[in-house]
Amino acid sequence: MKNKKKNYKFLSESKQLLDIMINSLYSNKDIFFRELISNSADAIEKLHFLSISNAKIYENDSKTKIQITTSKINKSITISDNGIGMTEKEVIENLGTIAKSGTKSFLKSIKKISEENNKLIGKFGVGFYSSFIVAKKVLVRTRTANVPFNEGIMWESEGKGEFTVNNCTKKNRGTSITLYLKEKELDFLENQKIKKIVNKYTDHISIPIEIQNYDKKSKTYSWKKINTAKSLWTLKKSEISDKDYKKFYKKLTNDIHEPILWIHNHVEGKLEYINLLYIPSKAPWDIWNKENKSGLKLYIKKVFIMEEIKQFLPNYLRFVKGIIDTHDLPLNISREILQENKIIKKLKKSITKRILKNLQNLEKKNPKKYLEFWNEFGSVFKEGPAEDIENKEIISSLLRFSSISTKKNNNKISLINYIDNMLEKQEKIFYITSDSYDSAYDNPHLELFKKKGIDVLILTDRIDEWMMNYLTEFKNKKFQSVSINDSSINRLTEENEKNKKNINNNDCLQFIKKIKKILGEKVKDVRLTYRLTETPAIVLTDSNEMSTQMEKLFLAAGQNVNPIKYILAINPNHKLIEKIKSIKDEKLFKNWIDLLLEQTLLAERGSLENPSNFIKLMNNLYLTN
Repeated sequence: MKNKKKNYKFLSESKQLLDIMINSLYSNKDIFFRELISNSADAIEKLHFLSISNAKIYENDSKTKIQITTSKINKSITISDNGIGMTEKEVIENLGTIAKSGTKSFLKSIKKISEENNKLIGKFGVGFYSSFIVAKKVLVRTRTANVPFNEGIMWESEGKGEFTVNNCTKKNRGTSITLYLKEKELDFLENQKIKKIVNKYTDHISIPIEIQNYDKKSKTYSWKKINTAKSLWTLKKSEISDKDYKKFYKKLTNDIHEPILWIHNHVEGKLEYINLLYIPSKAPWDIWNKENKSGLKLYIKKVFIMEEIKQFLPNYLRFVKGIIDTHDLPLNISREILQENKIIKKLKKSITKRILKNLQNLEKKNPKKYLEFWNEFGSVFKEGPAEDIENKEIISSLLRFSSISTKKNNNKISLINYIDNMLEKQEKIFYITSDSYDSAYDNPHLELFKKKGIDVLILTDRIDEWMMNYLTEFKNKKFQSVSINDSSINRLTEENEKNKKNINNNDCLQFIKKIKKILGEKVKDVRLTYRLTETPAIVLTDSNEMSTQMEKLFLAAGQNVNPIKYILAINPNHKLIEKIKSIKDEKLFKNWIDLLLEQTLLAERGSLENPSNFIKLMNNLYLTN
């Protein structure tokens, strides 16, 4: 056949464009294998599709495969497939994408990496040109199915501004791409390294990938399959046993423990994707590190793209492990593009809802198993109400709390349980935050609630106080801290005739006035309270003040905050208050009031600014008596 060699020049910006592609779009050199093997797989899939209507397209060779050979003499790698192959026109169009797109406007847009030009990044030509990351020259030989052997096409370029297209003879249908490596990239000639890269990026492609091995003893060549060619997540659920799911999880995560549950979905429609997600049974030691690596891996059409992707899940679900395999993203997508991609946002929304729905099912069908999940990941899950407003209702229903009624810290109730057990006229969901369950349970703030049989949620996680800033309402019931001065709590007090008499009693009012004068700016106010049954006094936070636990969080984080001005609430029916009230000695009276305030602050905060002064004050009063 007559030689038809043709020379083509890239546009003037092509070298600049190549530099951007090689240095900006690809974060590591291994990526060229993923791109080229993916292109080969696409060519084979296209052949399979066309064969449905035309079986002759197989040319009596229906056993499709991708093969890799190396030559240390030529310092080259060849990746071959027996897919559909390309015509001359297709070679120029597909491998000339860089020439067609190499305009100043494209250069300008690709630097911005905006949502609109993601499609350009994903074109075949861009992926193919990743070859020049490692190659000084690339040679492509291809023949489309059902054309004569001598009508093959050869494409050749050094990636420096031009390429040539020529005729060649090619016996086998399909495409072979030969990369002549740069001197510093010769380690890619080692079969072991190639196997490792293939296993990382393309192990689950359903088409066999073979590498040529040479036996020095027999001096013969043989082919060895190096991928599993089986993507478990692409199989139907009915084809996968629980044992298979668990085995795959351990291989995927290197976790010695079995997962609590897995979520496997094939989704078709506006979005086409597969998710195989696992919830581990044990939290990692660094679960509280929000910069912790994500356990998700991204595949596109069974081709591995990247791991440790955070964009598919909200941060409060960062403990989820697994795989997302989508058909809707370009192979060349980068982490930067993931941040703003509209498809990613839709996938994130869909996948998040699936996880929450499965947690709901676990909660209903296996409460014991759900409690295992909660004990491991509940503290992280509590970030949800602040982070995910759209799913706030379902997240809130999945929260678990200790309470007065649970008696023990390891027993938990849901907000739905709490509401079901509320008293008939109870207006709000009451809670208390504290450093521990025991200190909260014995807190004087709970005396009234215990007496009236009103349950109170006990929150002891370090995140709880922050969470309650966002968890303000559930099922039309507002949350109310019991340590805050609030009218709904005041209405619960038993204001009988005796209490009314105390309120109106001039002696009692003078007593309060006297305390205010002694304490001055140390407190915001001094008031009577009937919410106490066993304690002489407590301090309350005003509704516009920061809570004690929130102040502790800020101080622990090294932030300066204005000291809380508490309201000192006095129980007029307590014997100690009656005793103090009767004291005539002003100095002794002052010491008792100072001690009373110190006691209430100790009960509220768990610590004092000056413990030595407190002990001294107590000892003096002991001696006085």
